[in-house]
Amino acid sequence: MKRVQFEHSAIPYLFIAPQIIIISIFFLWPSAQAIYQSFLLEDAFGLSSQFVWFKNYTDTIGSDAWLQAAGFTLIFSSLVTFLSLALALLLAVKANEVLHGASTYKTMLMWAYAIAPPVAGLMGNLMFNPLIGDLYNLMNQFGFEFDHKLDSVDAGFVVVLISVWKQVSINFIFFLAGLQGIPKSVQEAAVMDCNSSTRRFWTITFPLLAPTTFFLVVINITYAFFETFGIIDTTTQGAPGGSTTTLVYKVYQDGFRGADIGGSSAQSVVLMIMVLALTVVQFRFIERKVHY
Repeated sequence: MKRVQFEHSAIPYLFIAPQIIIISIFFLWPSAQAIYQSFLLEDAFGLSSQFVWFKNYTDTIGSDAWLQAAGFTLIFSSLVTFLSLALALLLAVKANEVLHGASTYKTMLMWAYAIAPPVAGLMGNLMFNPLIGDLYNLMNQFGFEFDHKLDSVDAGFVVVLISVWKQVSINFIFFLAGLQGIPKSVQEAAVMDCNSSTRRFWTITFPLLAPTTFFLVVINITYAFFETFGIIDTTTQGAPGGSTTTLVYKVYQDGFRGADIGGSSAQSVVLMIMVLALTVVQFRFIERKVHY
């Protein structure tokens, strides 16, 4: 039997070459450099270095400051992911039921997505300014004695609130698209089978949104881990006492402010391993419960 062979062409490789080059320059090469520098102990001026094996890793994991940042990152990421998804789902359900002025209502909810995280942080910083901040005055009028400059709980509340507000819009867009993608026949059959709108949503509508929800969970966790850097840098800068320092912001503090290149490189490698492990868990166990 004669084997059929196709002629090899270089055109497909030319098409993917730009993407491979971009990934190599901006991801693979920096990752390799970070792994290499994580085994080195360099002076503040970068004139000399010493190979110290895993000392940077043991110092990182055994550091109280790193453990505090890791704990805050887990709590912060969980709150931002859950609250932004829950609020976006609520808004999407309500927007899907709007009959008059729906386009205007949806457009207004999408505006926040166009705002960069540092800009959102600056806006939140103004809203919680002790002199001119409306939200700061509002919180104190209710007797909370709010002061995010000195109180760690108040500071955490500020960065969570701003981060959730920034992310709600993109979640809203995907949830609304998912709701509008449910066939009308399924919705009509659900109305006939179940009179309770709440029960109908959780037993029929929400399971149909499982693929969208899983996708948004992955996106929001990544957002909370990395993209909130600009929000924290423009609002609290990790204060007070490092209570609002996330792992990615601690890499910046130790590497660029503290000139500890080896320690910050080790932290970035540990953070990369944590994110990869979390991603594997999500796609290995959670995705099994998602029905497409």
